[in-house]
Amino acid sequence: MSGQHDKTSVAAISILASGGMAAAKFVVGIAIGSLALVSEALHSSIDLVATIITWAVVRVSDKPADDEHHYGHGKLESISALGVTALLYVLAGGILVQSYSHLREGTPPPTISAVPFVVLVIDIAVNLWRARALHRAARETRSEALAADALHFASDVMGSCAVIAGLGLAAFGFWWGDAAAAATVAVMIALLGLRMASSTVQTLVDRAPEGAQEKATTAIRSVPGVIDVERLRVRMVGATTFIDSIVKVPRTYPIDRVEEIKRNAQAAVTKAFGDADLTFTAVPVARDNETVRDRIMVIARNSGLAIHHVTVYDLGAKLIVGIDLEVDAEMPLEAAHDVANTLERNIQEEFGADVEVDVHIEPLEPELPFGMDAAPDRVQTIAAALTEYAAGGEIHDIHNVRVRNTDAGEIVNFHCRATPSMSVIKVHEQVDAIERRLRRAFPSVKRVISHAEPPRA
Repeated sequence: MSGQHDKTSVAAISILASGGMAAAKFVVGIAIGSLALVSEALHSSIDLVATIITWAVVRVSDKPADDEHHYGHGKLESISALGVTALLYVLAGGILVQSYSHLREGTPPPTISAVPFVVLVIDIAVNLWRARALHRAARETRSEALAADALHFASDVMGSCAVIAGLGLAAFGFWWGDAAAAATVAVMIALLGLRMASSTVQTLVDRAPEGAQEKATTAIRSVPGVIDVERLRVRMVGATTFIDSIVKVPRTYPIDRVEEIKRNAQAAVTKAFGDADLTFTAVPVARDNETVRDRIMVIARNSGLAIHHVTVYDLGAKLIVGIDLEVDAEMPLEAAHDVANTLERNIQEEFGADVEVDVHIEPLEPELPFGMDAAPDRVQTIAAALTEYAAGGEIHDIHNVRVRNTDAGEIVNFHCRATPSMSVIKVHEQVDAIERRLRRAFPSVKRVISHAEPPRA
């Protein structure tokens, strides 16, 4: 809201300055009979109209997008600038016609005094201040309407200098100086209009700002997880940079990781452009470093299947794949078999028809099974057994043993410690041996869940 307040404040002050200086130049121009000064006054009057339009437009251009204006209201600034350009061309044409008439008819020169020069010097000072203030506000708020207004007042300085030169020529007896100065003002107005029209039309036809595409692409590519930017388009609506992008991301990433990449990409383009609105379309692609297991997990996830214990063997000319597939425990075998067959076909389509796939079907554990803590003496018995089975091996310090009774059987959880230098596979083998012994000794134990950790520091 502070940016909008700055724009409206600068525009409002500019209205008062435009009105006062236009009136002063017009009165003095009529009094001394100077076409150049009257022309410059009319130019300032157009600037006054432009400033009023700008003041009105910037009050609504920063409004957020709504149901009817999905990209906001920023284009109103471009439309207002185009309207002001049309007014400038009408004024320039009228001044040129009048200047030609004065030159052809030999109109007497204006009455020269110090008053018009004083008015013009004050006008130059005021316009320099306004142009600087508007240019600064336009740069800070990226307002096209304020930038156009700043250009107006900068051109007013040049116009006032031309009028001073014309009046000076008239003072030295060159009767045509005033009309020539008026024609010069008209040419300046026309050149200003051409420059404004070019910039405004480019914005209205959605021409991308110079270097914006490269800048946005670099910002998005800098985000971790982005493989490449496949396509990117940029358009400006008022002060907001709208960026539409299609970005390649690893297909092995889960949805929440892709969402994090999107958020980071938005932050990156906001840092690069300031006010930026990013549309991020993620395209999952395979990376060169994907393993066979990664590719199989992607296939299962895309089918909404829960798999684990994926084993892969390469026999040289043949790939052997083993998978544990979890399905609803109440699902009929025929339906479960169809699910398994579909998974096998999808894997064969990925790796070739000669790949050997075996799918072990097992019931999916209920998400919230009912259970309760076992009696303390039962926990002590199982903890003692675990400590006995671990004795003499590299697994030690069995602790935090918990036993829960469920409808399916007992669930045992425990922590243990191992040498820090042991490999994961070796730790798994030794812990797995302890778990197997426990299940053989206590048939009621359905599952054992262990957590190995290094010794305390």
